[in-house]
Amino acid sequence: MDLCAASGLICGVDEAGRGPLAGPVYAAAVILDPANPVEGLADSKKLSEKARDRLAPLIRERALSWAVASASVEEIDALNILQATLLAMRRAIEALSLLPGEVLVDGTHCPRVALPVRAVVKGDSTVAAISAASILAKTARDAEMLRLHVQYPQYGLDRHKGYPTAAHLAALREHGVLENIYRRSFTPVRNLLKQT
Repeated sequence: MDLCAASGLICGVDEAGRGPLAGPVYAAAVILDPANPVEGLADSKKLSEKARDRLAPLIRERALSWAVASASVEEIDALNILQATLLAMRRAIEALSLLPGEVLVDGTHCPRVALPVRAVVKGDSTVAAISAASILAKTARDAEMLRLHVQYPQYGLDRHKGYPTAAHLAALREHGVLENIYRRSFTPVRNLLKQT
């Protein structure tokens, strides 16, 4: 991180992938450029996949600094999903090329970082930098799910992105729990492992 602190700048942080049974949890940190705004930012969950895919390159191009990081399935199982999410957030913040004056995190929990940090409930809908971070985290995680789908098409990861849909649970029962991809500490996966 560049120590010439840009003290007036706000960094937005959000995550993607806390609820799925498969894959890492991702986090992004974004410092937007007030002089070069990105139109159409919103909570990634409220945007279509097409809109997210259109906005993500604009955010990466126009932001003063941005970073995406993740915590692995093994880290999720070892730490729990909340602590793994905070770890991914810390990694994203620490990977920024600029030092922001304040970090605003979506939700109610903040990662431990050596910067002023504040949690903002529904921040992904109200703070542009957090909206931008939610889009980068979501598109990065979706890209990872598509990569895994190419390796393991029988699980349908391209459709449900790892979330516990009926089709996903049926595929898990039929094909089994893959090592290093499934979160063994999550109840549906844990219950399937007990049956085998």
